[in-house]
Amino acid sequence: MRYSPWLLRQDGQESTWQVLAGQAHGDGVVASLAGITDRDAAAALVGAEIEVDRTTLGPALGGDASGPGATGEYFWVDLQGMEVRTPSGQALGVVDHLFETGANDVMVVAGAGRHLIPFLYGTVVLAVDGDRRVITVDWDPEF
Repeated sequence: MRYSPWLLRQDGQESTWQVLAGQAHGDGVVASLAGITDRDAAAALVGAEIEVDRTTLGPALGGDASGPGATGEYFWVDLQGMEVRTPSGQALGVVDHLFETGANDVMVVAGAGRHLIPFLYGTVVLAVDGDRRVITVDWDPEF
């Protein structure tokens, strides 16, 4: 599987598992892990936090004209800490974190104030410059 191994965190414990197969299922994922052979062992891992090594994800930041980034796809971890500016260059702050709303993702930008800016690439988010670590947004600084 492409995103293997997994580091699972649960109840203050960490363990590493090789993923044999997996797929999205509702709001979660169903996976077969090497060494997990019965329901009880699998049930013990339900709700664990899953981490993968960043290098297994590939280069999503911006992408190229034919890759996934061509449609404005970004890993949240790549956006965190980036400076956010208006087209005129006014600094709004830096991306503290992002969250999902169901309709779209939202950047929480912390600076002199706090801004909740929808991550709508092409309308609100005008550009993401990974080299300069700057996101340009069409956003009223007073909002």
